[in-house]
Amino acid sequence: MSNIIHIETISDIHAALGLDKPKHPLVTVIPIDDRVKNYDYGNATYVLGFYQVSLKAGICGEITYGRNTYDFQEGTMVFTKPGQALSFKASEEDLASEEGWTLLFHPDLIRKSSLGNNIDHYSFFSYEIHEALHLSEDERVSITGLVRKIETEYQQSIDRHTQKLIVSNIELLLDYCTRFYDRQFYVRTNLNQDFVTRFENLLRDYFNSEQPLDLGVPSVKYCGERLNMSPSYLSDLLKKETGRTAQQHIQDTVIDKAKNLLLSTNEQVSQIAYGLGFDYPQHFSKLFKSRTGMSPAEYRRLN
Repeated sequence: MSNIIHIETISDIHAALGLDKPKHPLVTVIPIDDRVKNYDYGNATYVLGFYQVSLKAGICGEITYGRNTYDFQEGTMVFTKPGQALSFKASEEDLASEEGWTLLFHPDLIRKSSLGNNIDHYSFFSYEIHEALHLSEDERVSITGLVRKIETEYQQSIDRHTQKLIVSNIELLLDYCTRFYDRQFYVRTNLNQDFVTRFENLLRDYFNSEQPLDLGVPSVKYCGERLNMSPSYLSDLLKKETGRTAQQHIQDTVIDKAKNLLLSTNEQVSQIAYGLGFDYPQHFSKLFKSRTGMSPAEYRRLN
């Protein structure tokens, strides 16, 4: 088992990488240069106490999804949030050509701001590494320009405007990344449709088996694992393609299955609930009424 190394502050990461003390205690931009590329991360898992936004360029190899290759190779962005476990592995060829930057900011920087209240809305902080954001040249230039503004702000004399301007630029950067992720979902629409079909087939097969009795109602996490993607990415992908989240799809499938059972069998409502994976029939009845406007018994009686 690898060692787990906790790095809690911006000062800690600077010290670990052998960098000068940070200009600001809560935010820094670290260039991906020889000091970073040659750092021996070892066989360790790192848990960071701050947000990380990294752009890497010059990585060898094409970016391919399924049978499709996309021309967004000028930059690849990865996002992580405090408490996530990270490990670092790359070939020597990758490291030799890699360049870019890493923006790090501590939760305390944004705690009293609107960004602090809304940071969880940027779901890409919960994406897996293989679900990275791939940028065109123009997009890379736009993002890097905002990072340079952040860097300029904390390198000059700190005044009462500094923190607000830094946080505003971070928020703007994340808003642009949201736009670019939307573009990425759009250009992969054929591949995404394949995932939608696989997801729908997964739910159909699940509810046509004995799995609900053994495992309960499937979670978004369960479905994501079966499709090899994070729950957040699966839900965002479905939202872009169908207008409904993964949880809504699961609930829709439960309701459709329940309607069929209510009208085609004489099973008691509690039996139907247990068969669909609910531990408590009242939870099933509450969901059914919230989605249809009537209780299961009323639906059966009126239809």
